Amino acid sequence: MRALLRDVEAVAAAEGAPRVAAIAVRIGALAEMSPAHFREHFDEAARGTLAEGARCDVELSAAFDDPGAQHVTLVSVEVEEPA
Repeated sequence: MRALLRDVEAVAAAEGAPRVAAIAVRIGALAEMSPAHFREHFDEAARGTLAEGARCDVELSAAFDDPGAQHVTLVSVEVEEPA
């Protein structure tokens, strides 16, 4: 989760954004994590960061032969526009 948050915050920093509004992730078929479980851990890890309170859109992959089947992949980051 820390690596994912580093990636999310790097996108926000590159955009000069004050806050992350939403992220989208894909959970691989073999990642052994439900969307609810991911959101719980993300919310906890994001406390005190630019991503605190961000919406999490989670897609579950059913492809066991996908190279990312054991991973959580960051698909997109939506940031708030700088003031």
